[in-house]
Amino acid sequence: MQREVLGDPGRRETLAHVSVECATLQPLHLLRRSLLLELRLHVYALAVRRPAWPAASWLSGRLPGTRRRSSSVSGAHGGRVWAALISGVKPAESLAALRRPLLCGLRSSAVPLHKAESVRAEGAFQVTMLPGDGVGPELMHAVKEVFKAASVPVVFDEHHLSEVQNTASEEKLDEVVDSMKESKVAIIGKIHTPMEYKGDLASYDMRLRRKLDLFANVVHVKSLPGYKTRHNNLDLVIIREQTEGEYSSLEHESATGVIECLKIITRAKSQRIAKFAFDYATKLGRARVTAVHKANIMKLGDGLFLQCCEEVSKLYTKIKFDTMIIDNCCMQLVQNPYQFDVLVMPNLYGNIIDNLAAGLVGGAGVVPGESYSAEYAVFEMGARHPFAQAVGRNIANPTAMLLSAANMLRHLNLEFHANIISDAVKKVIKVGKVRTRDMGGYSTTSDFIKSVIDNLHPHYGL
Repeated sequence: MQREVLGDPGRRETLAHVSVECATLQPLHLLRRSLLLELRLHVYALAVRRPAWPAASWLSGRLPGTRRRSSSVSGAHGGRVWAALISGVKPAESLAALRRPLLCGLRSSAVPLHKAESVRAEGAFQVTMLPGDGVGPELMHAVKEVFKAASVPVVFDEHHLSEVQNTASEEKLDEVVDSMKESKVAIIGKIHTPMEYKGDLASYDMRLRRKLDLFANVVHVKSLPGYKTRHNNLDLVIIREQTEGEYSSLEHESATGVIECLKIITRAKSQRIAKFAFDYATKLGRARVTAVHKANIMKLGDGLFLQCCEEVSKLYTKIKFDTMIIDNCCMQLVQNPYQFDVLVMPNLYGNIIDNLAAGLVGGAGVVPGESYSAEYAVFEMGARHPFAQAVGRNIANPTAMLLSAANMLRHLNLEFHANIISDAVKKVIKVGKVRTRDMGGYSTTSDFIKSVIDNLHPHYGL
């Protein structure tokens, strides 16, 4: 069956056999007429761009209000496409109507996927972008090129905030926060913090995270198939509290030559990050949570953090809980990292462990990261380095940023686009013909991006 694409009479697309399985008691032939128009209008919209339903609905492979159906979808783009039709919904109604209980489920054997220019502006997700310093702008260019090739329905609201390039100010920071209040999601590069003291102890990077209350930083350290390191088949998660601790920016000179630097640990924030870690472990089927501390020396500060973790652990009886001192944890990660599953720790320890663990699987260029508050999600590199010595040389590794961008798409429930991008990146690394210098190769950043885009094409029938 062929039909004209809405808004373009000269363009036609094919919708092959669509089988409708009705969940009501009414005979199918009585519904056929009333559903025909809605079918043609909604299948395309629902298959190409998914509305922002709760992530759990898409993680479980079903839409709100439907039973799971095990039907694969064949077509030029491959993959699995789920669509739903709501009885009585008029085309002009908003997508909020899609949250009503569904009467019928659809299975389509050929739902076309068109390029980004055919995606309506109102259907795209707005994402705040902060390129940052160092190779950040080059990595963001890589993300935009791959998103364009994959026809990802995302519009970037780009802002520049840099203390190095003197583009940082309170006005700029407020603009970024305002953008985040609209988008709720951001992808950022490393905002470098100069070591020189210029009258303000808190960097703009720290101020941004505090304004957004990005209390939880998550770094998933996982080995990449085909890229051999000292330890292979690693899979561990590091969760770091990043709004207090040693990063509280509370320093002063109490006497000449005597500097006091305050480390702040609070019960409320310690309980919050502990609960986040156990919730994360429960949701992703992890078996163990390890609290990393230095309570043998900082008996009150780290002692409170450890106490909060122990209290929260009693609420999660199916998750094993243990503790480890930070110095021993560093040694154990190098000797036997396989013993760890999920690690939770205060701010400074998390910064150190993030970088150490990233080195186990290939370095800062291959590990993605993300930060969460109750309202916002920010996606970034797991080990934050500006890699300033590589600026303009076309040698930066875009793997971590592309994988982080794919994680961002999953957060937006764009599972299909997330999978084809992450699969393409992993395939390039697994094949091994195109590798940047940090991975032992001689390829440029441009070579890597081109190879990733080439591996997207089979999914789109190009």
